[in-house]
Amino acid sequence: MSQLSLVGLDCSPDPLGYPLDELLVMHRLTQEKAIELHGTGIVRTNGDANLFVGHSGAGKSTTTRLWAELENVEVLSDDRIIVRHDASSQTRIRMYGTPWHGEAMYASPQSAPLTRIFVLEHGHGNVITPLPASQAVAELFARSFVPFHLHEYVDSALVFLEELANAVPVYRYAFEPDQRAVEKIRNFHD
Repeated sequence: MSQLSLVGLDCSPDPLGYPLDELLVMHRLTQEKAIELHGTGIVRTNGDANLFVGHSGAGKSTTTRLWAELENVEVLSDDRIIVRHDASSQTRIRMYGTPWHGEAMYASPQSAPLTRIFVLEHGHGNVITPLPASQAVAELFARSFVPFHLHEYVDSALVFLEELANAVPVYRYAFEPDQRAVEKIRNFHD
């Protein structure tokens, strides 16, 4: 942080604040076979817990707002989600909210067993396409936060993402940003 950016403010920088806090969490996650993904976590009252991942501008915050308008859902975060093995079962995967929210300003300390993952992209007609595990790993890796300075961390992330893609169905979701996009997911069955 530049000292010039603090001129005239009644505060001092917190050296352990953002982004250092997130860097420390990313580092720790690589040691625990877990990962932080650029996504929004939506948990429905029926227990379905969907993770919508995407690059900046892909529609994560828009997706969050659409769901919140249409249904009473728990939003774990609208920008960053942690995914890891469930402590009670090595075969189940859980997603966790983080304090790092996006434009929709949703952040929750809750978690839920992950039902499915959708890789968001703008498109026409709200089309859901299943992704094979290898392609799912590549798409998820491109939307993950990994400390790239050590190849061991990258290797750990890739191993975990392969386990994730084999445990949870991953789909590409080319959607139009309106309520029909939510309805498509609400009526979707694997």
